[in-house]
Amino acid sequence: MTLSPTSPIPLYDQITKQIKDAILRGDLAPGQALPSIRQLAQELGTSVITVKRAYLELEREGMILTRQGLGCFVAPVEKGHLETTRRESVLAPLRQALAEAKRLGMTMEEVRQLFAELLKEEER
Repeated sequence: MTLSPTSPIPLYDQITKQIKDAILRGDLAPGQALPSIRQLAQELGTSVITVKRAYLELEREGMILTRQGLGCFVAPVEKGHLETTRRESVLAPLRQALAEAKRLGMTMEEVRQLFAELLKEEER
């Protein structure tokens, strides 16, 4: 996990996103222990408050569980919920891009062509 102090994205959001992405990719399995708040803060060179805020956000989203005295663990998530969350994580920025294209007066065919170009670039 890496943080960018110069990024406009707050550090706790960077931590939240990276852990959430690891869960959605399957890199972190349900029940797997996360580093303690103090340990992760030390590893990342950030404050305990920053990591605690990230963990609280992840817990609020149902991605992790905190067991008093034991630590934080990846929450057991139904496969359907995991797929829905992954899908929504991708759809949100696509919706924003589509809204921007409409705002700029692009036709749906122009947007399709742009997306097809992006897909071809990724395949290379």
